[in-house]
Amino acid sequence: MDFRFTAAEEAFRDEVRAFVRAELPAGWGSRAYNDREDAPPEHRAAANAFQRKLAERGWLTLAWPKEHGGLGAGPMQQLVYNEEMSALRAPGFGGTGVAMVGPTLMLHGTDEQRARFLGPIARNEMSWCQGFSEPGAGSDLASLQARAVQDGDDFVVNGQKIWTSGAHKSDYCILLARTDADAPKHKGISYFLMDMKSPGITVAPLTNMLDSGAFSQLFMDSVRIPRANLVGELNRGWYVATTTLDFERSGIQRIVFAQTLLDDVTAWARTRGDASPSVRHKLAELGIEFTVGRLLAYRVAWMQGQGLVPNSEASVAKLYSTELQSRFSVAALAILGLRGLLTRASAHATLDGRLTSYYLAAVSYTIAAGTSEVQRNIIAQRGLGLPRD
Repeated sequence: MDFRFTAAEEAFRDEVRAFVRAELPAGWGSRAYNDREDAPPEHRAAANAFQRKLAERGWLTLAWPKEHGGLGAGPMQQLVYNEEMSALRAPGFGGTGVAMVGPTLMLHGTDEQRARFLGPIARNEMSWCQGFSEPGAGSDLASLQARAVQDGDDFVVNGQKIWTSGAHKSDYCILLARTDADAPKHKGISYFLMDMKSPGITVAPLTNMLDSGAFSQLFMDSVRIPRANLVGELNRGWYVATTTLDFERSGIQRIVFAQTLLDDVTAWARTRGDASPSVRHKLAELGIEFTVGRLLAYRVAWMQGQGLVPNSEASVAKLYSTELQSRFSVAALAILGLRGLLTRASAHATLDGRLTSYYLAAVSYTIAAGTSEVQRNIIAQRGLGLPRD
């Protein structure tokens, strides 16, 4: 395995950097500019305009096949793009539609579904959310109880979903629902594309300890979904869903964004001039750990480029990076001291309060996209070949 990038990949990295710096306001990602849920409307408008420009260049769907609106780029070029977007804190990933829905439809969707949905996703004209988890079905996702009963050319859905990111502003939802109550739990689930404007859908925001309303609950009361919006075979939705989750777990951006925060903390410690040996050692240790995390992500992309399926390897990268994020957030606040605990609402917050927000969010990173326990099971069973019992 060779971790050096090619001349073409490095040239593309330079192109991405130059584009982002030219198109986003100076200081993007700081207190002055952001695209968080609580950001001013003009900031979100700037982020949306930037993403439209990315779509025009084909960068939102960089690795999609050309016939589906992408550029047909390889996994390593996609990794370079994700790396630079994360390092520059740019809003350039296209969300659930680009990362999860599009690739899933390419593999499991009908020709009509691909024709209807892939173009708008690639052009950043359609937003999506993920309706998988339920109050009693998180890590054990196959225990979900939302029901879909066929009625003529429609399915009628009743049930509840939770932790649905961006549901309040999404056009469509990828939805898992039980269509055979008598089948074993993995074999009675179907995968649907649900129009969020359908009658019977109620979105209830969940405000978390970051004071963010990005999460929501979904309540579905006799919501009708056309049979044409069933993805894959009836009662085989679990296997479609595992495809979606594999796409969700294979990115580098989580480790690179955290690395930018480590760089901020390191620069702050240098300006203080009084960092103790223990602080210097901790920063060096974290720097090494982040390098390992980056290389694990490189390994996933390299394997994909070789036509291999990085199943357990993607879980290794996800597990390592999210556990590292949690350790880093604790260490960073200890280094910054009491003012590091102030939120971005305070003018006296160290580093604009970014580390406080990151600390509060870090525990969720070990849960989202598959908990650490789930990742360890995947590594044990699929990577090491260990038995279930």
